[in-house]
Amino acid sequence: MIHNLKIKECFADAILAGDKSFEIRKNDDRGFQKGDIITFSVLDRLGVHRMHDIDRNEYEITYVMSGYGLEKDWVVFGFRKWRADNENRNIRDH
Repeated sequence: MIHNLKIKECFADAILAGDKSFEIRKNDDRGFQKGDIITFSVLDRLGVHRMHDIDRNEYEITYVMSGYGLEKDWVVFGFRKWRADNENRNIRDH
């Protein structure tokens, strides 16, 4: 499964810098699983999509955790860079 996730610019910058390799997301309709692929769409402070260096990258989910103090339907997942220069794929936007 491929997921296209909206992300704030400051968090995208942290991912590209290598400082952030996890996300906390609602999982009620997504079903995030280890091995799924993530792409990010960067939103500026006004919530408008803007071009960003992270647009070229895909990331693979390496670990998914639920429960353990997280609210129902929320998960934390770890990821690593999987590939750069995205190919045209079936992406589920959210």
